[in-house]
Amino acid sequence: MTSKAKPGLGELLRYVGELVDEGAEAQYRAINLTYRARYTPVMRALKAGAETISDITASTYLTQGAISQSVLLMIEDGLLERHTLEDGRKTGVHLTAKGKALLKRLEQHWQVTFAAISELETEIGFPLLKVLESTALALERKGFSARLESAKSSLGKK
Repeated sequence: MTSKAKPGLGELLRYVGELVDEGAEAQYRAINLTYRARYTPVMRALKAGAETISDITASTYLTQGAISQSVLLMIEDGLLERHTLEDGRKTGVHLTAKGKALLKRLEQHWQVTFAAISELETEIGFPLLKVLESTALALERKGFSARLESAKSSLGKK
């Protein structure tokens, strides 16, 4: 039997993301909810008052491309509609009646989700959301590529 190699940061982040998404998807099925976890940042941003894809992107840690893809899927699923904003230069998105009804159901689920995260943080002894947010901010200040270059220099390798 071979032993596991020490996992890298990207591998662990993807694995944790997969485990979280699998658990969320199982709960959506358990409460008879047809919903994709990737819609959550869009739904939460719209609930907070975002109106354009740029607004939604600015209120998340996701790229505009990822938000745009989710918005397109949500339009296809009948959860969102596009509309022209008052100035006529931008297009906004808003929840349809189906989207609003879904949001109502999700709000309770999100309360449960944050309670589960709190329990997980207690179990592992780390404020996981804070650690991940701090990590994201640090990588925005100095990207991982620059950090690799620094590490390479400090190890005396070119």
